[in-house]
Amino acid sequence: MREDVEALDISDVTANWVNAQILERQIDERIKALADLSDTPLFFGRLDFLHAPGAERAEGADGERFYVGRRHVHDGEGDPMVIDWRAPVSQSFYRASKKDPMDIALRRRFGYTGGDLTAYEDEHLSDPAEAARTSKLLQQEIERPRVGPMRDIVATIQPEQDEIVRSGLGGTVCVQGGPGTGKTAVGLHRVAYLLYAHRERLARTGTLVIGPNKSFLRYIEQVLPALGELTVRQATVDDLVAHVEVRGTDDAAAAVIKGDARMAEVLRRAVYAHVTPPTEPVVVVRGSRRWRIPAYELEETVRELLARDIRYGAAREALPQRIAHAVLVQMERSGEAPDDRVQDAVARNSAVKAAVKTVWPAVDPAKLVLRLLSDADFLAVHAEGVLDADEQKTILWAKPVRSVKAAKWSAADAVLIDEATDLVERTHSLAHVVLDEAQDLSPMQYRAVGRRCSTGSATVLGDLAQGTTPWATRSWEEALRHLGKPAAVIEELTAGFRVPTDVITYASRLLPHIAPGLTPVASVRESPGSFEVRAVGSDAEVVAAVRDALREEGSVGLIASDARVAALAGALSAAGVGYLGPGEETTAETRLTLVPASLAKGLEYDYVVLDEPRAVVDAEPDERTGLRRLYVALTRAVSGLTVTHAAPLPEQLL
Repeated sequence: MREDVEALDISDVTANWVNAQILERQIDERIKALADLSDTPLFFGRLDFLHAPGAERAEGADGERFYVGRRHVHDGEGDPMVIDWRAPVSQSFYRASKKDPMDIALRRRFGYTGGDLTAYEDEHLSDPAEAARTSKLLQQEIERPRVGPMRDIVATIQPEQDEIVRSGLGGTVCVQGGPGTGKTAVGLHRVAYLLYAHRERLARTGTLVIGPNKSFLRYIEQVLPALGELTVRQATVDDLVAHVEVRGTDDAAAAVIKGDARMAEVLRRAVYAHVTPPTEPVVVVRGSRRWRIPAYELEETVRELLARDIRYGAAREALPQRIAHAVLVQMERSGEAPDDRVQDAVARNSAVKAAVKTVWPAVDPAKLVLRLLSDADFLAVHAEGVLDADEQKTILWAKPVRSVKAAKWSAADAVLIDEATDLVERTHSLAHVVLDEAQDLSPMQYRAVGRRCSTGSATVLGDLAQGTTPWATRSWEEALRHLGKPAAVIEELTAGFRVPTDVITYASRLLPHIAPGLTPVASVRESPGSFEVRAVGSDAEVVAAVRDALREEGSVGLIASDARVAALAGALSAAGVGYLGPGEETTAETRLTLVPASLAKGLEYDYVVLDEPRAVVDAEPDERTGLRRLYVALTRAVSGLTVTHAAPLPEQLL
């Protein structure tokens, strides 16, 4: 298939060089999508139907066989050899069961090792004599060691996951999923499915995956390309709102207020306060004639534009045309016959421009936010009845700043500027946005993401128990309101495919203290995993625990409070143990990653050594946030967890 595309001759089919370049780019993208992946098989399943799908089920009718894989494959004649996992006929591979065989006589799963076919397993779903059983190949694939970046799960998607993956483009879906329930993979595979089912629509306006940090995005970046999807953009929320350079930080109290949805009203007031009711008429001179638009008529036009609730900038652009139209009405009454060119000329008249500049001046969003945060009187006027005096004082800068470039903007300030920018000019909306680790976003950050899918849909992924910011989401209903998607469907995944039973049971001791209403994750892994709590007296003993983990197969993560990372890095180097940073790809030679607890979210390792739980908790501004951070760190392990501590453990774990 790739050679066929490479052999295409487009010299006689393009009308001009522009078309030629577009077609060449499309061909290049197609060739990349058909690249061979040495350790990724083209098919992983087979379906034998009792009757051909879509045909009438007459007695004696022939069935049909399909191979299911990551992408469609056809032979030299164009006949399908492998059916894309996203095709409607492939749905039976994921959802058929002994209880509901879906007309499947045989489901076969293929097992691979390094890309080589090594095993297969059959289920005769329509045979009443064969009892239902757990797939060993499925279990082995789930428990396979993790080395390198995140991989796709097309061979192991579960029925409840498949329902979310294949849900329609029109609606927004929110997935509450505990550690290891596969929510991130579900979100990425949902993007791949939507691109398959609605490619033209998504190609027009685009798709976006939003993650919590760069390390996380590097970890997941290979999943969609492995499924043949190369056009999905990835970004963090900070990337989306990068109107200014972020060089400063806020304390927790200021960040919480700046992230509060009430700030949207403060900004709206501040933007529209620039509109000044006209007090003077506009006099337009054309040739020997003077045309006068009285102040009361101008004021009525301004009121109409304000009542339409359109963006500030759009209304400002409409105002000169409205004034010009009023002039043209007078011209027509006097017997003239002006056309559109005359109206455009009047709109560009210096008197009209001067009136617009006075009545509806241009607003620079960054300068507006700068003034709000540095001018106490200006903030007080526009925050009256919204923020109390103490809250206003909390977000005010201690020292006034002269210019936008000189300001040490924080991440929360950049979100405020993004809100103000949208008030002036509408933000471009994408067709679909996937928002992962959503529980950590502030209401204003939700609004920023919501603007990127205001006319599209979203897949929201998160776990309320893993919210580790002072402004973390209290409920998905509240979050979805801020996102602008209050009608979204909320799904909950509770089957854990990653974290071993003993590990998730230990971590779940924290749930009553951090998220009392959530259902604990139930691990479906057959292996209970290795688990140990080890008292240590020095960093050298922590390194010894790391060496023990490195004797096992797979990746190893050493997770510690941010303040402890430097000391542990020194201890590892002194002991001659090589390590990587978060987001760097592990290799057979270097399988250890040293991870600050603040960056552990969303990552996974076969074996985890968690250093000093008490230090992880104490590093956060409050105990609940600290316990949530600890919950995240405890649940990064796939096969085994060793907890090392010199200080007493948090009482919630005892």
